[in-house]
Amino acid sequence: MNNVQKLAKLHALIGEDQLSELLGVTVKTLKNWLKEESIPKESTVSAKFDQILTSIARPSVSDDAGFTFIDLFAGVGGLRRGFESIGGKCVFTSEWDKYSQKTYRANYQDHHPVVGDITKVGTDLIPSHDVLLAGFPCQPFSLAGVSKKNSLGRAHGFQCDTQGTLFFDVERIIQAKRPKAFLLENVKNLTSHDKGNTFKVIIHTLQEKLGYKIHYHVVDANGFVPQHRQRIFIVGFREDVPFEWSDFVHPGRGTVTMKDILHPENGSELAEPPYTEGPQAKVSGDFVISTKLWTYLKDYKKKHEAKGNGFGYGLVTEKDTARTMSARYHKDGAEILISRGGRKNPRRLTPREAARLMGYPDSHVIPVSNTQAYRQFGNSVVVPVINEIARIMAPHITHLVDKERGNQNSEPDLWQIA
Repeated sequence: MNNVQKLAKLHALIGEDQLSELLGVTVKTLKNWLKEESIPKESTVSAKFDQILTSIARPSVSDDAGFTFIDLFAGVGGLRRGFESIGGKCVFTSEWDKYSQKTYRANYQDHHPVVGDITKVGTDLIPSHDVLLAGFPCQPFSLAGVSKKNSLGRAHGFQCDTQGTLFFDVERIIQAKRPKAFLLENVKNLTSHDKGNTFKVIIHTLQEKLGYKIHYHVVDANGFVPQHRQRIFIVGFREDVPFEWSDFVHPGRGTVTMKDILHPENGSELAEPPYTEGPQAKVSGDFVISTKLWTYLKDYKKKHEAKGNGFGYGLVTEKDTARTMSARYHKDGAEILISRGGRKNPRRLTPREAARLMGYPDSHVIPVSNTQAYRQFGNSVVVPVINEIARIMAPHITHLVDKERGNQNSEPDLWQIA
């Protein structure tokens, strides 16, 4: 494989932004090289090609790492946070959305790049790992996703040939790499989609075809965060271990309220422009919805209430628990509007409040637009829930790792398999 072919392969794997950064050239220069299928002879970038590919497929792991894991459909790293909290080391990340990649990279300073489309990555390029994490795309199975696809006459679930089939990429990776454990996350509706047939296929695949011991459970994040958010979590172990969902400790519904995540606006926290401003760190007026939108939302709710439907906006105060935040929150913020009292128009959450609503610490960097931030948090897992799942998985992961540590396999030439 010549240097231009290597450059094209790396470009397909990690995208132009990361590749140009790692090579120390501009995106424009990189595009020109790819377009012209030529790299100047005096350029020294080719010396970095092997280094970059090795960092993807054969990352170095420190001796103090309790175990290794890979982060698939990573979003902005919610699953990762939980498994780092129990001593895990992330050795491979895949996320196709460039804006989520940007946020992920801003928060995790890895020695490996974020790989893009996992469907185009052969399993030989994925490093060996102890635990696989995957919040595989849920739109084909979610209530909103199914409703939208039905209205458009499109297939959903496993008949959706874009997102739905990504579960089978999880399958091929588990089959090839045989991790000791995995955690898969999806929407609650996964269990009932297509009269339960979709879930039966998933469980049959994991249990009968791949031979893993499966434990699944639906968790409502209400209590971990002030949000009603039900998700199904599927835990799998390669061997039979005494894992029990009964060990999961839930703080109890309503333990926290919106007050715990809203900006206090009293000067007790520093201003964070462009979300809050001034000595009192008041929420920017940009987040207050317009009178036109507020009138529309109120009329829309009245219309559906007259029909006996529960559709419409959700208005909350600091004493309440919010509805589920969705990826469409950026459109009008209707599912979670913050009351400002009296006859004042309500406001949207700020992206920082949205991050808190998903359990992210204030140290979480938000380097993208408000629109992209809302999408990212609306698609995210709730971090404290993952922390608790990781906690109860930890002793069983440790047991299996200790049992097999030091057993290494020989590796083929990377460029031959890339």
